[in-house]
Amino acid sequence: MEIKVVKDKIAGGQAAFELIKAGMAHGAKVLGLATGSTPVTLYDAMCNSDLDFSQMVSMNLDEYVGLQPDNDQSYHYFMKEHLFYKKPFKASYVPDGANPDIDAAAADYEKLLAEHPIDIQILGIGRNGHIGFNEPGSDLDGKTQKVALTQSTIDANARFFANEQDVPRFAISMGIGSIMKGKQIILIAYGEDKADAIKATVEGPVTNHVPASALQNHENVILILDEAAASKLSK
Repeated sequence: MEIKVVKDKIAGGQAAFELIKAGMAHGAKVLGLATGSTPVTLYDAMCNSDLDFSQMVSMNLDEYVGLQPDNDQSYHYFMKEHLFYKKPFKASYVPDGANPDIDAAAADYEKLLAEHPIDIQILGIGRNGHIGFNEPGSDLDGKTQKVALTQSTIDANARFFANEQDVPRFAISMGIGSIMKGKQIILIAYGEDKADAIKATVEGPVTNHVPASALQNHENVILILDEAAASKLSK
């Protein structure tokens, strides 16, 4: 793993953007994208750039189960608001959490991933070490599937909803095995509350108790961290 320590979220977003820009210059065509507060400064940098994404394909990590794409808390909506309205892609895919048959939706998404292998995958990380919505205990070789969210994840996401009861309890997420197929992975983390997860990801054993630790087995991973997120690393 390569580790880049940056001053703040703005610098982190710019650093991730420069990696995407370099990747596109070398032929990258498919970006794996994440949601949540962490990648917002990256998407701001993309929107404020002169890069053309109209020949690119995007594949999103996950979506809540039960939310329609036009729901303002859905990840479909998030991506449009933060990126796609300003920088349209040739095609943009988000798992279909509104499909009553989630297993079929997951299988369909795996087919899309096979058709559009990810060149650069953007990740955040949960305080419990989850990537995508792959919570502790997830299969390290897992494919896209329906997942139950832990209470800590529900609590972390409650700030985006009117009240905690409104937070969906399930999501459809790319599995860890699916994520690991990305040619390059960029994990971004900010803040002291991510420091324990980052330490376990980088320096702990590879275990499904810390899903992000699977990244130790990937040949091309870059971590972009602010000083607080990197504060517990011994290296």
